[in-house]
Amino acid sequence: MFKGQGRAELTATKTILLVEDGRAEKQLITGLLSQMGLEVVAFEGVEPAWAWLLEHTPALVLLDIVMAGQSGLDLCRMIRARPEFSQLPIVFCTSKNQEFDRFWAMRQGGNAYITKPFAPKELVAVVQQFVQ
Repeated sequence: MFKGQGRAELTATKTILLVEDGRAEKQLITGLLSQMGLEVVAFEGVEPAWAWLLEHTPALVLLDIVMAGQSGLDLCRMIRARPEFSQLPIVFCTSKNQEFDRFWAMRQGGNAYITKPFAPKELVAVVQQFVQ
C-alpha cells in the first residue's frame, strides 16, 4: 500500500485512476475494471486527475496520451517527479500506435502500454499484472 502524509486513506489495491477523455472508451474501461472488482475514479483531463491524486493513492493509473490541454505524458512526468509516487504503476492506453510513441511513453515513466482499439482480455491481463 502507498502512504503519504495528509492523504486520504483508500484501499490502494482496489482503486484505479482512469484519465481518458473519450466517453465510449471511458465506459468500456470502467465496465471492465468494475467487473474485476476494482473501483474506478475517472477524469477527462490532467488537471482534475492531478488534484485528485494529490489527495488519494490509487493502485494504478490508466492514462490516455492525447487529451485536450495537457497530455497523458505530462501527467506521467508529474507523477514520476514526486517521490511518494515512485512505485505507482502507470499504464498508457492510447490510440498512438507507433513504436516511437511506445518508446517515449515508457521513457517518461510508464510501466505498460496498450494501443486502442484493444481486446478486453488484453486490458484485464495488463491491469492484473499490477493490481492483485
